[in-house]
Amino acid sequence: MAATSVLGADVAVVDPDGKLRWFRVPGAEYGFCQACGGSLFWRADSTPEEVSICAGTLDPPTGLTTVEAWWVSQASDYFARPELPEHATE
Repeated sequence: MAATSVLGADVAVVDPDGKLRWFRVPGAEYGFCQACGGSLFWRADSTPEEVSICAGTLDPPTGLTTVEAWWVSQASDYFARPELPEHATE
């Protein structure tokens, strides 16, 4: 998954059909589209001022670049990463 994060105060979510649903799990809250099941956002309890946005939900051009690879200990053998800082887990 590719994602970016922003300050929650800088995000405006427009949901006229009421399709956004938040689900709580220990340590975080996730936002999904009720209509398609797509993962849209998440908020970690450890950084409540930030909202992470799934990059695939953004219309191009996004201006995003990959800066780190996380959970590389779980990557399959077909997953090739560019030269990035890597983290085995979170």
